[in-house]
Amino acid sequence: MKRLPIIGLMAAAIVFAIDQLIKFIVTGPLGLSSLAGPTIEIMPIFRLRFVANIGVSLGLLNASSDAGRWGLVALTGVIAAGVLVWMVRERNRQDQFALGLVLGGALGNILDRIRLGYVVDYADLHFGEWSPFLVFNLADSAITIGVLVLLVRAILVRDKPVPTVSVENGNA
Repeated sequence: MKRLPIIGLMAAAIVFAIDQLIKFIVTGPLGLSSLAGPTIEIMPIFRLRFVANIGVSLGLLNASSDAGRWGLVALTGVIAAGVLVWMVRERNRQDQFALGLVLGGALGNILDRIRLGYVVDYADLHFGEWSPFLVFNLADSAITIGVLVLLVRAILVRDKPVPTVSVENGNA
């Protein structure tokens, strides 16, 4: 029986919980729950402001109808399930952790889309009037970091090959 990828599952659970907590604080106690609502300057280059994201990254797959919304829930659900299967099969703990970041972020955004019909985005990194990124959330950041870790490891890091045991002439 395979061992569960505890580190990946823990990362997913932590990302999911913190993501939902921050979204609750931003839209509840901080009152940033409408497009016309206030913004909160945290630092000269970072502010909190509410955006109801009905699409995915870079405005792709805009789900402005109920069919689009539920189609996007289904698509991202299938992707999240694939990430979970990959994580369960993955033996490398760093990759399990990275996959956990992706899974936790995906689940946080899926829950938003199911509950609200959109994903709550609130983090706005800007330099004066120039914003190099769209408004995002912790789930988006976790997905991005997880994917980058997987890419860097796939491109730059080579795990040592597992020695194979050959059986020749009855010797092991």
